Amino acid sequence: MPKRVVDPHSDMEEAPQEEVEIQSLRPRSLREYIGQAKAREHLQIVLEAARKRGEPLDHLLLYGPPGLGKTTLAQILGHEMGVGVKTTSGPVLERAGDLASILTSLEEGDILFIDEIHRMNRVVEEVMYPALEDFKIDILLGKGPAAQSIQIDLKRFTLVGATTRAGMISAPLRDRFGMMLRLEFYEPGELKTILKRSADILKVPLDDEGALEIARRSRGTPRIANRLLRRVRDFAQVRSDGRISRGVADQALGMLEVDSLGLDRPDRRYLEALIQKFGGGPVGLDNLSVSLNEEADTLEDVYEPYLIQIGFLVRTPQGRKATLAAYDHLKLRPKDPGGQGELL
Repeated sequence: MPKRVVDPHSDMEEAPQEEVEIQSLRPRSLREYIGQAKAREHLQIVLEAARKRGEPLDHLLLYGPPGLGKTTLAQILGHEMGVGVKTTSGPVLERAGDLASILTSLEEGDILFIDEIHRMNRVVEEVMYPALEDFKIDILLGKGPAAQSIQIDLKRFTLVGATTRAGMISAPLRDRFGMMLRLEFYEPGELKTILKRSADILKVPLDDEGALEIARRSRGTPRIANRLLRRVRDFAQVRSDGRISRGVADQALGMLEVDSLGLDRPDRRYLEALIQKFGGGPVGLDNLSVSLNEEADTLEDVYEPYLIQIGFLVRTPQGRKATLAAYDHLKLRPKDPGGQGELL
């Protein structure tokens, strides 16, 4: 699937220069971190208590939709505690030895950040249990009858796990986290503040109305907001005087086919197929997948979450169904029960 400008997932495919910009936009302290008031307050207390005791932080699980700042929070915790942060992801840790080499390289108090921790191999996960509880790991040397198990002591560290699917984490692993924090979608006002800060860093003239226009179309996600800001900046520098006003933002986002609610062409194509080919549903995921020539997992994980969030789609036991709000947004209306949508 081509890269979408409203894709909330990682920016790993950005150009090198933009990767540098992305890193520069990340806040480095809780004071700079905007939004997530409950999580931020909880972490402020935990950080202060850990510093007073001179102990590492307790293990922490961050969960919620992609693009809300889980990686950024892990880096902030390392900066606030004055310790190193080693970053990896669940799919990368294929063997127990992969995890062991990382754990043995950690210094006292360091943070190990594992993104997509729900995708970690179960064998690797079992090695993690004693590491989290007793700061020890068991390594098997050799094979067959001559194999020997040795125990290695680890320095005290903090595991920060991140996941978009907390329900897929096994109960034994979940129980070993001392803290679990959910990150919520951002309000437009919070995203506006983030965009103004980012614009200052990027030295882009951005007025309040322009920032709010971008914020409204950012699907409640800072990662998308900052990506849209960079694209609108390009448009403003080429087609205007470089300043981002509401009108400039509207023109730029219109050219990117991102509408007033943050839907792009693939989102609208999904809804139009559901309404015009299947009468608004209910219809099974496999039928939609064939109709759109997209993998079912892609529809379920990439397209549907935001459509459900804004009330345009419901998942029923019989299949997917478009709501009246979706008809209104697309300027369609139902013909009859089981008929196709028609233009208003």
